[in-house]
Amino acid sequence: MVQMQLVVLTAFFAILGTSLSSSSSLVTDFHALVALKEGFEYPNEAIKTSWNSSDISSICSWAGIKCSHGRVVAINLSSTNLYGSVSSAISSLDKLIELNLDGNNFTGEIKIENMSSLRSLNISNNQFSGNLDWNYSSLANLEVFDAYNNNFSASLPLGVLSLKNLRHLDLGGNYFFGEIPSRYGDLIGLEYLQLAGNSLQGKIPGELGNLTNLKELYLGYYNAFEGGIPKEFGKLQNLVFLDLTNCELDGSIPPELGYLKSLETLFLDINSLSGPIPKQLGNLTSLKNLDLSHNEHTGEIPYEFIGLRNLRLLNLFMNRLHGSIPDFVAEYPNLEVLYLWKNNFTGTIPQNLGQNQNLQELDLSSNKLTGTIPQNLCASKQLRILILFKNFLFGSIPDGLGTCTSLVRVRLGQNYLNGSIPNGFIYLPNLNLLELQNNLLSETLSENDKNATNTRTKIAQLNLANNQLSGLLPFSIASFSSLQILLLGGNKFSGPIPPSIGNLEEVVKIDLSENSLSGKIPFEIGNCLHLTYLDLSQNNLSGSIPAQISGIRILNYLNLSRNHLTQTIPKSIGSMKSLTTADFSFNDLSGKLPETGQFAFFNAASFAGNPQLCGSLLNNPCNVTLQRSPPARKAHGEFKLIFALGLLICSLVFATAAIIKAKSFKKNVSNSWKMTAFQSLDFTVAEVLECVKDGNVIGRGGAGIVYYGKMPNGVEIAVKKLLGFSSKNSHDHGFRAEIRTLGNIRHRYIVRLLAFCSNKETNLLVYEYMRNGSLGEALHGKKCGFLGWQIRYKIAVEAAKGLCYLHHDCSPLIVHRDVKSNNILLNSSLEAHVADFGLAKFLAGGGASECMSAIAGSYGYIAPEYAYTLKVDEKSDVYSFGVVLLELITGRRPVGDFGDGVDIVQWAKRATNCRREEVTQIVDPRLILSTVPKDEAMHLFFIAMLCIQENSVERPNMREVVQMLSEFPRQIFSTPNYHNNYQSSSSSVITSFQQQQKNDLDLKGLEKSCPKIRQDLLI
Repeated sequence: MVQMQLVVLTAFFAILGTSLSSSSSLVTDFHALVALKEGFEYPNEAIKTSWNSSDISSICSWAGIKCSHGRVVAINLSSTNLYGSVSSAISSLDKLIELNLDGNNFTGEIKIENMSSLRSLNISNNQFSGNLDWNYSSLANLEVFDAYNNNFSASLPLGVLSLKNLRHLDLGGNYFFGEIPSRYGDLIGLEYLQLAGNSLQGKIPGELGNLTNLKELYLGYYNAFEGGIPKEFGKLQNLVFLDLTNCELDGSIPPELGYLKSLETLFLDINSLSGPIPKQLGNLTSLKNLDLSHNEHTGEIPYEFIGLRNLRLLNLFMNRLHGSIPDFVAEYPNLEVLYLWKNNFTGTIPQNLGQNQNLQELDLSSNKLTGTIPQNLCASKQLRILILFKNFLFGSIPDGLGTCTSLVRVRLGQNYLNGSIPNGFIYLPNLNLLELQNNLLSETLSENDKNATNTRTKIAQLNLANNQLSGLLPFSIASFSSLQILLLGGNKFSGPIPPSIGNLEEVVKIDLSENSLSGKIPFEIGNCLHLTYLDLSQNNLSGSIPAQISGIRILNYLNLSRNHLTQTIPKSIGSMKSLTTADFSFNDLSGKLPETGQFAFFNAASFAGNPQLCGSLLNNPCNVTLQRSPPARKAHGEFKLIFALGLLICSLVFATAAIIKAKSFKKNVSNSWKMTAFQSLDFTVAEVLECVKDGNVIGRGGAGIVYYGKMPNGVEIAVKKLLGFSSKNSHDHGFRAEIRTLGNIRHRYIVRLLAFCSNKETNLLVYEYMRNGSLGEALHGKKCGFLGWQIRYKIAVEAAKGLCYLHHDCSPLIVHRDVKSNNILLNSSLEAHVADFGLAKFLAGGGASECMSAIAGSYGYIAPEYAYTLKVDEKSDVYSFGVVLLELITGRRPVGDFGDGVDIVQWAKRATNCRREEVTQIVDPRLILSTVPKDEAMHLFFIAMLCIQENSVERPNMREVVQMLSEFPRQIFSTPNYHNNYQSSSSSVITSFQQQQKNDLDLKGLEKSCPKIRQDLLI
């Protein structure tokens, strides 16, 4: 009996001990989570409300927390918009199996250890920094480790070699440097390895071929490997996805890759791979996506590719391939994307192409193809992109394309196509771009279908120039409500210009020159308020010039020459400050030529061939005595006096305001300050204010005064005191919301906004400090000598990438508004960072700033159209960036070095006659000319000339600029653009870099005429 009681007591105490132990462990978990919460900033409502730090019993119901057997086993805080840091106390959660912190804004270092149960760890898409040298032996059961897209900067961690159960390792999108350790080949359990988007160098170790369980391998982008692809990769029998894009590989493709029977995706594009395409790749019968583009491959498409029946994407563009396009390509049943442009292919296009496929995108441009366009390209009714320009194609355009409603982009120019344009072709509902220029097309343009007259099309660019089209211009042109560019010059159109042309409210460029159009110029054309370019020359137009043209306030090119226009030139045209080029020559104009406004700047040749036109500019004085001259001069003098007084008053107001603001700032230092931090900071607002003193000033500008500061923890900062507005009025302009947006921006080539400090009177912005100052100081200041050519080219690429991010990838998209060399800052490694973006629009709305300038931007960098539109868009930034490129080439300031009224743009054009070969005439003399690769200098100058074109619509966008700058294989600085699926290779990359390349950019056109650098280029 006593023995039985002892057994019962022993069991009771064992159960009690287990219960107490479990309770104690839950308390440990609770304290760990409370410590974790304390490191969070801006927690969302779910975490605020459910993570109750005073109720331990509720822990298992907290948002993102999962428990099992009284312990926390999973934390899922993915994409919860959290900021701050991750406490080391998290390592106390020793029963944790899954930890997901991805998709937030955590900063600082992180260390995960002592979690023997942890199987899945995801910290991707944050801002963690430091290294990953953890005690991985305490994470023995880890199977998934994802640290993609952070700021880790170190050698690749060797400790992961102790993770014997590891299946998924993603360290991509960071700043890891050095070589890939050959011992990574010992991680034989790996099924997924991502190291792309780092700064890795050296050879790719052949030992990675030992990872025979690997299914996906990514090593490209930013990495710069030596040598070629290891032949040992042929042992990766289970590999499904291999991406080695853009990592400076050379040599030939090893035939051993033909052993990868499971491979579905192979991306080897944007490298320097050479030699024939191995026929062994034809053994990859599972292949769905093949991209070998932008290399130096020679030879023909291997016949063995006949077995690749599962291909959906085939990219071989920008190589040196020749021969014919094999007919078997047309037999691929699943083919969706086929890009073979810019090779030397000859022969005909396979006539069955598209007949039995789901063809969506086809680009065979810039080859030497002959024959006709296949009839059934749109048989699947899915064809979106059709680009065949710059070949030797003849025959008619297939009628079926006139009903291919899926088409979005069509470029068939520069061939020998004849016959008529299919009915309905130019009115397709989804068509955005149609180029048929430089062919032999004839007959008339049909009207839109009567049942579709109210249907609005999406076409933005229509180029039918230099054909043999005739007849009347269709009235249906009114349905092109989204049209921006209309090029119909060099045809045989006759009859009047339809008044419906005034319905083209979005049009920016119209060219109807070299036709047989007659009648009057419709006054309705004055309704095209966005028009910047109008060419009606070499027609049979008659009557007077409509005064309504002067209502187009942003028109900067007007050509009405070689017509039969009569009467006088409207005096109101002289008020068009935007008009920089005008030609009225060889008409029947008469009367006195106005001499005021823009007329004073036009060349006499612009009015030649009008014998009844008189005026001092023409050396043909009118017989009428000018009796009103003295009053006019008097009025002019009065205007000067009033203008001078206005400037004086404005200056006094500005000076008074500045003094008051300065006194107010000193008086209110003790006022209540608030600091909004955009990452974890180890300093206070009081320590920031200590920096704001005269002895720390390191820069001044229209936006404010910049002070240097060093915090007690050694962190260096730059503090910008904003001028021109207080917190009160900036709040009215949505300033705080904008600042929060800017603070959340994270990009390698953009200066990071750390914090925003404010009180009732003053706003301070706290930025990371750039030790080497601005590019402007480096080029034009005392330190200018250390910027060699390679550094300058690198800075151009990096700054372009920063602007590209703002224009195309940032959310919301941002127009910088003040791009200049002084707003491109250089860190200790001379890496470029774009600064001061997004603030100019607030300066324009703030009281005192209006006296500084009515124009957002800095003189010498301002796009010509902005001076008269007072509007900016991303193309304004592109112009300013073009000026920066000229600074990098020449070492000269944008204004002040070239005489009165001449800036760097005008000087560069004159000095080179816009010929890229003459760039050596303007290269910075401080550079040793022999160290400047002429092809690079010519290329950089050419891009600058594209950026500074007067017509904004003809400038490239920043995505295209980045890709053009990255053109040289020797130094590719491309932003990672991972092939998440087969469309990423075609859609995103093609529409920017690859489309830009195949436009060819016609260097001869550049050399011929500066104002028309891209007259035949539609982006």
